[in-house]
Amino acid sequence: MPDAMPRKSSLKLPALDLGEETVGERIARLRKERGYTQIELAERIGTIQALISDYERDKLRLNGEMAVRFALALEVSTDELLGLAGRKAARGKKPSRKILRRMEQIEKLPAAQQSLLLKTIDTFIKAASK
Repeated sequence: MPDAMPRKSSLKLPALDLGEETVGERIARLRKERGYTQIELAERIGTIQALISDYERDKLRLNGEMAVRFALALEVSTDELLGLAGRKAARGKKPSRKILRRMEQIEKLPAAQQSLLLKTIDTFIKAASK
């Protein structure tokens, strides 16, 4: 006998306050913060890009196993992934892969170009913090 589709519960449970962000929006934000494309995240999880897109748009409901897979791939707790824990403090936050890639490219430049580029970045940061 084929597996039956799960039925929608008729229980009237109180709504959970998980913040203003949906699980899908949180997955998308965490993915982008880490500098992953949907394809890269799909490869880390062992699925396809189309499913990542569906989860991010809340077209698919996250089951327990997929929550664990996403949490491991995004290097967060399942509580953080599901919105049960606040965002990690900035000091505990891992740097974005996008930023790390750029830093690696900067390190390959000659010292004079590195110095000029870092001065430009410092000037920009100083102006932006005013």
